[in-house]
Amino acid sequence: MSRNEQTFITLNDNTQIPQFGLGVYQVPEGPDTVNAVAEALKMGIRHIDTAHAYQNERSVGKAVKESGIEREEIWITTKLWPHEYGEGKTMKAIDQMLERLDTEYIDLLLLHQQFGDYLGAWKDMEKAVELGKVRSIGISNFESNRLEELCEAATIKPSVLQVECHPYFQQGALKKRIEKYGTVIESWYPLGHGDKNLIQEPLFTQLGKKYNKSNVQIILRWHIQEGIIVFPRTTNPSHMKDNFDIFDFALTEEEMNQIRGLDNGKRFYNVSLEDQEKTLGAWHPAN
Repeated sequence: MSRNEQTFITLNDNTQIPQFGLGVYQVPEGPDTVNAVAEALKMGIRHIDTAHAYQNERSVGKAVKESGIEREEIWITTKLWPHEYGEGKTMKAIDQMLERLDTEYIDLLLLHQQFGDYLGAWKDMEKAVELGKVRSIGISNFESNRLEELCEAATIKPSVLQVECHPYFQQGALKKRIEKYGTVIESWYPLGHGDKNLIQEPLFTQLGKKYNKSNVQIILRWHIQEGIIVFPRTTNPSHMKDNFDIFDFALTEEEMNQIRGLDNGKRFYNVSLEDQEKTLGAWHPAN
């Protein structure tokens, strides 16, 4: 396995997504996002995860445009916010996204939250696929019975489900629920929101010494071998390089099982569906 020979996952719609990317959640619009994306692209990262709610799509689009890399070599994921859900309304929101990103198509479009008229939105997303505006469609933060409701109603099944997932919370039950749809897990909080107890687990320290890698690199490598899509957030080029430097070694099956044994059901974002709906439903990102 050569250095930075990154892996791809074939989704249920036969598109191939780079398994490792850069997330730009909470990275400010403007030079911070432009520079972070530019650095990622320079070092060979080809997957950028943004959202309307992050308010930095324009900067992502600018960095992609200025990179000199062919558009089809870069995978852009973005997400619709609930106030954009609904037949007709969602198609208009997708057109606005394309304008903000300054691109002719979106590689992966997600429903960001499980509130509002998500069924109506999904119909428009399916139409957007037919029209060539979007390549793949999926969902984020759907873990209630609304997950099955949407999947059963969908003509195009969600290609990905983006949720909290890390060695302390491995989402085994959720993976079983989506298996029949061919949906794969994408992880936000792949490092458990930077939790020191997780990162400093003795097992990761032990494996890090064996492979001459950091604890963070061991965790990210575990995700890759578990078939999970990850996009750790950083604006630091050195950290970004280290995060990406996980394709020149492989954990053994025994080591993978040891890490699987760390699952203790601990979430770092633990808010009730009702509270999420109240809090998140009241906020609308600017255009």
